[in-house]
Amino acid sequence: MNENKHTRVGAHFYIVAVLIWLKLLLLRLLFFDRIAWEWTAADLAPVLLLLGLLALLIPARMKTAVYWSLNGLLSLLLFAASVYFNHFGSVPTYLALYELNQVFQVKESVESTIQPVDYLFFSDLVAVMVYSLFRRWKTGAAQPLRRYLSPGKRRAQWIVILVSIIGGGLLSAYSVHAARGITNELVQAESAGLLNYEVLAVIKAKEDNGLTGTGDIKETVAKVDALEASYPYSSKPAGTVPDYFGSQKGKNVIVIQMEAFQNFPLHQSLDGQELTPVLNRLAEEGFYFPHIYQQIGAGNTSDAEFMSNTSIYPVASLAMSTGFGDRVLPSLPRLLRDKGYEAYTFHVNKAGFWNRNELYPALGFNDYYDKGYFKNDHFNAFGASDEQLYITAVEKLAALQQKGTPFYAQLVTASSHHPFQIPEAYKKITLPDHLQNTMLGDYLTAINYTDYAVGTLIEGLKQNGLWDNTVLVLYGDHFGLQPQDVPPEQVEAALGIPYDSRISRFNIPLIVHAPGMAQGQVVERTGGQLDILPTVANLLGLPLKQEGFTAFGHDLLNIERNVLGMRYYLPTGSFFNDDIMFVPGKGFTDGEAVSLDTLQPVADFSPYQSDYDYILKLMNLSDEYVKLLPQR
Repeated sequence: MNENKHTRVGAHFYIVAVLIWLKLLLLRLLFFDRIAWEWTAADLAPVLLLLGLLALLIPARMKTAVYWSLNGLLSLLLFAASVYFNHFGSVPTYLALYELNQVFQVKESVESTIQPVDYLFFSDLVAVMVYSLFRRWKTGAAQPLRRYLSPGKRRAQWIVILVSIIGGGLLSAYSVHAARGITNELVQAESAGLLNYEVLAVIKAKEDNGLTGTGDIKETVAKVDALEASYPYSSKPAGTVPDYFGSQKGKNVIVIQMEAFQNFPLHQSLDGQELTPVLNRLAEEGFYFPHIYQQIGAGNTSDAEFMSNTSIYPVASLAMSTGFGDRVLPSLPRLLRDKGYEAYTFHVNKAGFWNRNELYPALGFNDYYDKGYFKNDHFNAFGASDEQLYITAVEKLAALQQKGTPFYAQLVTASSHHPFQIPEAYKKITLPDHLQNTMLGDYLTAINYTDYAVGTLIEGLKQNGLWDNTVLVLYGDHFGLQPQDVPPEQVEAALGIPYDSRISRFNIPLIVHAPGMAQGQVVERTGGQLDILPTVANLLGLPLKQEGFTAFGHDLLNIERNVLGMRYYLPTGSFFNDDIMFVPGKGFTDGEAVSLDTLQPVADFSPYQSDYDYILKLMNLSDEYVKLLPQR
């Protein structure tokens, strides 16, 4: 290879290295709203290592093409990482590739989260292509880059390559080692850099033995029981009959999981129009839990289904339906089937979405009803509206009632799915001018329709003689509004209520309407989606301990204090108790706490150290437990 050609290839090495590094700095800015310069070398190190290895192993004639191909591939991955962060609020790992097929199912929702700045990751590639085409058109041939660069020596290029490999490798190894002890994934990713963070994800997956545990599940259950006994959930003496135990024994159960439904619209009005009149009435007649928080992981809606039916924490790395759809999952459907119930689930999308065709048998449902069972009224990208969901569900459940078979049914709504744009014919409220063509306005309109549709379900249940013999449970699966789309100030101005970008966003409603209640009750206890199963089981007279059932949530009607963990949308180690939301830094002492009552920072959160230590142990035991469950 002549000297000029070596110079040209070497120049591409430097240019591509700098361009990729700049893109990683842009990603830092998008992820963390800042560039912590003390950690930016951790971004450059793996880039130099990769390019150095390619320079060493790839034939000279292919080097330039390979360098730019790597730039293109990483540009695509960084673009996807930014979009993923916009949508989920978490830094993706390579395990997110397992869920890539789900993106096309929610294409409309994902596309709406793409920001113009995301396209900057491709700007250099476009510029090079335009320049190359222009020069080819201008002179008839592409102009080699060597015209604009000073010649270098061949030996110097090899020194650069070796320094890149050795220096980049050592610095990457140091960054990975330094970040391994950080539990907060966001801080860990910022410290290590995105590419090194992926290495950490591989190491963690290997240490966790993937998705299959080792050991005796009975020993894990014993450790769970011992840990639970150490936490003061209740001061009631052991053996005391829980309040409301068995008050709904033998009743049918319908669980409605409401898409993207936050708690703040309840009991609110917009220009005199009640936003959720049906849910408001149900809350006044039954048990209303205003302080419930989402706990989902990477599986979003499907994780909410998993948790409400199992009371097991989702793992942090991937959707539970993807990772554990091949297991025999202890669940409420299985418990009730042992008592003579039949269990069914209804969802207007295809069951293959989020691997539900595997999740539902794993949960022990008799069967499921998916897209083909509902009249497609072309409500949104999923097809059928909530009204059609309920029409089919009532028809199938009424048939069971006629046979004298008690049932457990889960109905998963989709009409309030992001980006919350519903057909004009289905809109039930009129937005004020300042909310027209805004995401907040669209969201409130969709939530109002979801509420209306629940009313049609109730009417259907009454007409078919099901209402007075059915416990109705309603909860939100996860938040709907992202702060970058709808600032808290906009919600506060529209409804005149305080709104926090995390506490209010993660706060979902939980309502349990039980036949025969003389008066409704507001239960102020803080809770999460893991607490749904134990609470419903208590009402149905199912003693979980006697049934040999391990639940990681708690009966909200019979505890005096609660703490629940959250990870994925908040970093590992985050928790809610009856007083605060806590989010760790590198650990507990450099974390932050916010009051659930005032939504203001809490300066001294040291009294809650034990909650932090406890919840980390509990979530680790949950992971250990679910990985030991038998395969189907």
